[in-house]
Amino acid sequence: MTDLSKSTVFITGATSGFGAAAAHRFAQVGSRLVLCGRRTERLEALRAELHVPVHILTLDVRDRDAVFAAIESLPPEFAEIDVLVNNAGLAAGLGKAHEADLDDWDVMVDTNIKGVMYCTRAVLPGMIARNRGHLIQLGSVAATYPYPGGNAYGGTKAFVAQFSLGLRSDLVGTKVRVTVIEPGLCETEFSIVRFRGDVERANKVYENTTPLTGDDVAECIFWTASLPANININRLEVMPVVQAFSPFTIHRVPST
Repeated sequence: MTDLSKSTVFITGATSGFGAAAAHRFAQVGSRLVLCGRRTERLEALRAELHVPVHILTLDVRDRDAVFAAIESLPPEFAEIDVLVNNAGLAAGLGKAHEADLDDWDVMVDTNIKGVMYCTRAVLPGMIARNRGHLIQLGSVAATYPYPGGNAYGGTKAFVAQFSLGLRSDLVGTKVRVTVIEPGLCETEFSIVRFRGDVERANKVYENTTPLTGDDVAECIFWTASLPANININRLEVMPVVQAFSPFTIHRVPST
């Protein structure tokens, strides 16, 4: 297995959900952590909970210049990134395509696509130079299985899946691994963000179900990183047992 106790792990979107859970999971084995997010107070609180070296970055992954400046300015003890967990992402709104807010579409494209590209491009040259590393991208089952209102969100996650496969093609001949993890129904702040802070509406998404948790997904992230260095998990799709694939939608016109 890959020994992660001496690894440096860079996690975007570390202030909640999968990112915070992944920070705790890697900290269990002693990994050094670079934690990135937009809410400084949450990053500070998370650092206080972890008993490993932690460097925090208040950073919006949509800001290309800021991403590259942050990577270039890392302290020497955190500069050699072994694992990048590209977790920062969101869904905004649930409107049908002809009703959707274009600002919602823009923020999803800028975060879920451009943010992943910027962080990958900033970190990857160092991995190539050291001939080691692992890019772990957080996708979604929405990349494969559409649902009403998931139009642009599913499209952004389909990009993450295809981009990751393209990276694998480019990195053949190196020892850099690439994995995309695609969770299904998972109870985090995801729906609260999607519904702009409407907690009651968000809670209904998970009502009477047993969804995945952030810890469940963090375990998947950790597992892919801890496998022997000659093994690459290309794509890992994970759903709770209560979830399956939606049936085809068929509109039936009542007979007259």
